[in-house]
Amino acid sequence: MAVATMIPVIDFGRCFAGAPGALEATAAVLRATLEHVGFFVMVNHGVPQALIDRTFAEARRFHDQPMDAKLALKMNEHNNGYMTLGRYAVWTSEVNANDKPDLNEAFFSRRERRPDDPMLRRRFAGPNLWPDGLPGFRDAVLTYCDAMDALSARALRVVAVALELPPTTFDRAFADSQFTFRMTHYPPVAAEPNQFGIAPHTDANFLTFLAQSDVPGLQVRTPAGDWVDVPYVPGSYAVNTGDMMVRWTNGRFKSTPHRALPPVGRHRYAIPFFLGPHMDTVIACLPTCESAENPPRFEPITYEAYLTWWYEKNYDFAVQKDA
Repeated sequence: MAVATMIPVIDFGRCFAGAPGALEATAAVLRATLEHVGFFVMVNHGVPQALIDRTFAEARRFHDQPMDAKLALKMNEHNNGYMTLGRYAVWTSEVNANDKPDLNEAFFSRRERRPDDPMLRRRFAGPNLWPDGLPGFRDAVLTYCDAMDALSARALRVVAVALELPPTTFDRAFADSQFTFRMTHYPPVAAEPNQFGIAPHTDANFLTFLAQSDVPGLQVRTPAGDWVDVPYVPGSYAVNTGDMMVRWTNGRFKSTPHRALPPVGRHRYAIPFFLGPHMDTVIACLPTCESAENPPRFEPITYEAYLTWWYEKNYDFAVQKDA
């Protein structure tokens, strides 16, 4: 298969505009893509380019701070805040024997909650950490997350129809979604053998939306085992499914292996939005994804239980206590 076929470009414009028949037509394309590839480029998504550009600028502004300022926001037990370079990787990856830490630093935030929200007492639900010396940073990040929350809600209805389910199937599970927003900096540094900007892995969540930039690095593994660059389409999102999608769909939709190479000669920034359902959601086989010939393959599990396992194995905040 050609690379263009492996990673298709899907236009969501007519679907999101409510054009007659567009939801079903887009869902059919999405169904074929997620059953065979699990990775696509989304165009005409409705997120203003000015907001995307501003968010990239805020990522650069955060990582341009002195190290002391970033370490003051060192990642906490909720995995919010600053993650230092060279300490983490997806050690549980089934894609590659990852034995070197990733060459990136990152800042994580999640849904911003009111002080009286009982979810704040639960792990992975906050509170967020915000820098004091970057006026406007918090508002810019929250504005972008609101836009991505709205985009994901629209996309989930297409996913539901792609699974031959009612459009509102996922509305309740994602009404208070457990998303993670990551502002990543990849410096142009030399890598050791088997070391990457981000090592080969699959994502743990449901859907990932990555606003594309013109600095290359992101690669996807084809079913034949080859690594190919994700095609750059200005103003688009690279979107992939994660391991929660695999469990929910009984393996019907793929979770595609991907990696990021260290950039050459210039810095690369990435602003992925990782979408997951409410933490109490039970991930169990959907009715259109099982049959007598294909019974459920995975035990039901809450999203909170899966997150706890995954973070403790891969992104234990205590690893950088002495940073």
